Amino acid sequence: MRRQLPILIVFVSGVFMVIQYFIPHESFEFIYEYAMDWIIIIGIFAMLLGLWSLTRASVSKVQAKAPGWGFSVMTLVGLATMLFLGFYKGNKSIAEGTFFMDLFWYIYTPIQATMFSLLAFYIASAAYRAFRVRTVLATILLVTALIIMLRLIPLGPISGVNQWLASWILTVPNMAAKRAIWIGVGLGATATALKIIFGIERAYMGKD
Repeated sequence: MRRQLPILIVFVSGVFMVIQYFIPHESFEFIYEYAMDWIIIIGIFAMLLGLWSLTRASVSKVQAKAPGWGFSVMTLVGLATMLFLGFYKGNKSIAEGTFFMDLFWYIYTPIQATMFSLLAFYIASAAYRAFRVRTVLATILLVTALIIMLRLIPLGPISGVNQWLASWILTVPNMAAKRAIWIGVGLGATATALKIIFGIERAYMGKD
C-alpha cells in the first residue's frame, strides 16, 4: 500500500492535468487552480527539504574535515544569517538600506557577477576549440559565427548585406534548429510524463 497509494495519486493527478485542457468547464477550472495552489505548498516543503539537505551535507563535511570544509562553514554562516534576518524583520528586511539587502547587494550580487564573468573564459575556450577549421562543418560554424558577431559592428558599404545575412541566419536555419530541439524536448517530456503517470518511472518514490 505504501507504493500503490503514491502511484495512484500521481496517476489521478496526471490524468486530470491532461484532460482538463479538453473540458472547458468551471468545475475543472476550479480544481486546476486549487491544484496550482497545492503545487506552491509542495514547492515550499521541497525548499525546506533542500535547506535541510544542504545543512546536513555541510555539517557532515565540516565534522569530517573534508577538503574544502571551510567553504561549508561559510555556507552555514551565510544561510543562518540570511534566515535569521529574514525571519527577524519579515517584509521589512527587503527594504532598501537594511542589513539584509546590504548583504544581498554587496556580497551575493558581486559573487553572482563573478561566477557569470568566469563563464566568459570557458565560452572563449570552447569557441576556440569549436572554431578550429578542420572540417567542412567547422568551417560553416566559423563563418556563421563571424557573420553573427560582425552584425553589431558598422562595416560601411557591406554593413547592410551583413545585417540581412545575419537576420536570415537567425530567422531561417537557426529558427529551424531551435524548433527541432523544442519538438524533441516536448516529445521527451511527454514520454517521461506518461512513464511517471503509468508507474513505469518511479524515481520520485526513492529507492524501491
